[in-house]
Amino acid sequence: MSTLRDLAEEHTRLGPADIDHLHRLAGDWQLLSDLSFADLLLWVPVRSDPGRPREFLCVAQVRPTTAPTAYQDDQVGKIVGGPEVAHLDIAFTQERIWREGDPVWYGDTPARHEAIPVRLRDETDREEGWSEVIAVIGRDTNLSTARTPSQLELNYLTTADDLAQMVADGTFPPPRHPGETTSAPRVGDGLIRLDASGKVTYASPNAQSAFRRLGFNAHLVGEELSGLTSRLAADPLEGNDAAERILASLRGEFPPRQEVEARGATVLTRALPLLPAGVPIGALVLVRDVTEVRRRDRALMTKDATIREIHHRVKNNLQTVAALLRLQARRVDSPEGKVALQESVRRVASIALVHETLSMSSDEAVEFDGIVDRVATAATEVAATDFTVKMRREGTFGVLPAEIATSLVIVVNELLINAVEHGFPASEHDVPLDAERVEVGEVVVSAHRFRKQLHVTVADNGQGLPEGFRAESSGNLGLQIVRALATGELRGSIELRNRAGGGTEAVLVVPLGKR
Repeated sequence: MSTLRDLAEEHTRLGPADIDHLHRLAGDWQLLSDLSFADLLLWVPVRSDPGRPREFLCVAQVRPTTAPTAYQDDQVGKIVGGPEVAHLDIAFTQERIWREGDPVWYGDTPARHEAIPVRLRDETDREEGWSEVIAVIGRDTNLSTARTPSQLELNYLTTADDLAQMVADGTFPPPRHPGETTSAPRVGDGLIRLDASGKVTYASPNAQSAFRRLGFNAHLVGEELSGLTSRLAADPLEGNDAAERILASLRGEFPPRQEVEARGATVLTRALPLLPAGVPIGALVLVRDVTEVRRRDRALMTKDATIREIHHRVKNNLQTVAALLRLQARRVDSPEGKVALQESVRRVASIALVHETLSMSSDEAVEFDGIVDRVATAATEVAATDFTVKMRREGTFGVLPAEIATSLVIVVNELLINAVEHGFPASEHDVPLDAERVEVGEVVVSAHRFRKQLHVTVADNGQGLPEGFRAESSGNLGLQIVRALATGELRGSIELRNRAGGGTEAVLVVPLGKR
C-alpha cells in the first residue's frame, strides 16, 4: 500500500509543506477519532483538467477504538467523485464544516457523514493571515449502535467538535516536540476537561483513578488542576513544571508531555488547548498511569548496566590474561614457544576489544568498523616482517550483534596477520617479491552487506599462495582457527585463493539472520 506522501505526490498538486502538515495531522488524529466515536478519512483533491468535476483521493484512514467502525474495507487509495463526495466538495469550497444531510448506508451499516476542512496556516506570516484549505476530513459515524449518550460520551463529543473546529481553523494538529514520537496518552487512558479558569469540568473514570494513584482521593470536578498537580508531585520542581504546562495550554500554547511522580506512582500528562474559532475556552488534559511501564524501564536499565559491567570486567580479565602471557613469553627461551605465546596475546587482545566496546554500548551490539581499524593497526605493528605494509578498509561492517562480533574479530585478526606475515618476506631468506610489481605492501579489508549476508574480503598484493596449497590440510594454527570459527560459530564459509594481478585474498561470507 502506498504511503500518504506517495499518493499525494502522484495524484495532487500539494507541496512539501502541505504534505508535512497532513503527516502531522495523521499522527495525531486518533485522538479526534476516539472522541468522535467515528472513522476519519483524509481526502485530498485530485489533480485534474480545468472544467472537470472535482474528485477526491483518500490518502489516510483511522478507525475509532471507542466505537464500531463504519468501514470494514480499507479506503486508502480510493478515488471518488460526483454526488458521493458532494459533502467533501462543499467543505473544501466553502471552507466550513459540513454537517447537513441524511444518513447513508455502507452495505448493512447506516452512517452519518460530516466533512471538516483541513486548513494550513502560515505561522511565519501572521500579519497577512495567509491560510489555505488543502484537504478534507470525512468524519463518518456508525449509527447501528446509536443510543442515548452518557455523560462521558457527551463530553467526548463536545471536545471532538472543539478539535474539529481547530482543524478547520488551522490550529490543530499541534507542533511535534523534539523527542516525542507518539501522541500518547490516548483518550481511553484518561481524559480531563478544563474551563478557561483551569478548573476541572469533567474527568473520566480512568483519569480519576490515575490521580487516586498519585494520592488524591476526592473527585476531580471543581478542582484547579495546575495547583492540585503541583501539590501532589513528590518533586516540587517537577510539580511546578507540570503545573506550568497546564497553565500554558490555557493560554493557547501546546506544551510537551510531562510525567508526574508521587507515592511510587507515575502519571504521564499531555495538555492541549481548546481554541475553537481562535477563542481559548479551556484545555484538554490526557493522562495515563505509566507506573508499571516505568518500573519495567528501570528494571531494564538496571539489567543493561549489569551487562555492561560484566563486559567491562571480562575485558579487564582478558587484558590481565594477555599481560600474563606477555610476561611468560619474555621468560621463554624457545623461539617457537615465544611466537606461540605472542600470537595468543594478540588473539586474547582482539577479543578484549569487543568486550571493551560492548561495555560502552547500550545494547548487545557493536559498531564493528572501529574494532577492525584498531585490529588492523595492531597487525601491522606486531607482524614479523621487514616489508613496509599499509592497511586500508573499504566499505563498512556496520553494527553487529555480540555473538557475531566476538568470533568475527578473531577471524579478521588471523587473516590480517597471515596476509602481512606470509604475503610479504620477513627476511632475505624468504621468497623475494617482484620489486617492479610491488613497491609498497598493501592489505585491503573490504566489507559489504548483501541479502542478509556480510561479505568480507582480506586481500594483499604479496607473493600469493604456494604451489599446491590447500587450506584444509594446512598445519597453520591461525588458518585452522579461522576455518573452525567461520564454519562453526559464524555458520558461514571461508575461501582462500590467489588474486588476479598477484597476491592472495580470503573471502568470508557470514549470514546475518536470526540464530
